[in-house]
Amino acid sequence: MPLSSASALPPLRLAVVGHVEWVEFLAVDQLPRPGAIGHALRTLQEPAGGGAVTAVQMARLQRQPVQFFTALGRDSLGQACVNRLERLGVEVHVAWREAPTRRGLSLVDGEGDRAITVIGERLTPSLDDDLPWQALGECDGLFVTAADAPLLKACRSAAVLAATPRVRLPVLQEAKVCLDALIGSGLDPGERVEPDQLNPAPQTLLRTEGAAGGLSLPGGRYEPAPLPGPMVESYGCGDSFAAGVVTALAARWSLAEAIALGAQCGAACATRFGPYG
Repeated sequence: MPLSSASALPPLRLAVVGHVEWVEFLAVDQLPRPGAIGHALRTLQEPAGGGAVTAVQMARLQRQPVQFFTALGRDSLGQACVNRLERLGVEVHVAWREAPTRRGLSLVDGEGDRAITVIGERLTPSLDDDLPWQALGECDGLFVTAADAPLLKACRSAAVLAATPRVRLPVLQEAKVCLDALIGSGLDPGERVEPDQLNPAPQTLLRTEGAAGGLSLPGGRYEPAPLPGPMVESYGCGDSFAAGVVTALAARWSLAEAIALGAQCGAACATRFGPYG
């Protein structure tokens, strides 16, 4: 799925530090409501969650492996996540946990409305895990969706560092790193972080608003990219947007160019059932 402007990207060393959820995607005749029985019209299972989706999208933009540092349960789902992500072009570095791999259920109806339920605790990598953390300093671009404060500090050794508010505000505040970009949903109150809540403030704050485009501080409002096909669902669109933005910033494109590439990635994701197609 080549994107119109991605062919101009130079070779880059990219990585993601974050989380995975084994998600079952269901296309349903109706979203759940009390007393009603719904029917699944289509099903799919994939390793998803912000970290996985971003890493796969980066790998597709680069057409080369992207390093992904994560934590997974030492169970069959954890191994299934690794196997599938490797087939999708991701080089996976796993901190194995005795806790179960987190699962999720994503439902979408015929109108594109969506409901997500996650099952279990999010597993987060830590700087204490025996992983090749020295590779972080060799990265042209790095995106973080889950980490502890010491690990987020270590991530600052990358040339370009971006994160999502899903890293969680206390971690961002404790780490006190200068992010090149903080990228999150402007529609989710749980991802609402104001610049004055962080010291230092991020160089750029991006808030996505789905089909309405979004807001960049600095820069102002930006428009969405046109969909390359019929709208299917919105799962993974924001993470795909983040992947495009971070990849372009790592290539030293302007902020406007980075947002445009991110918007293309998000629009392409909206035409797929599941985040990868």
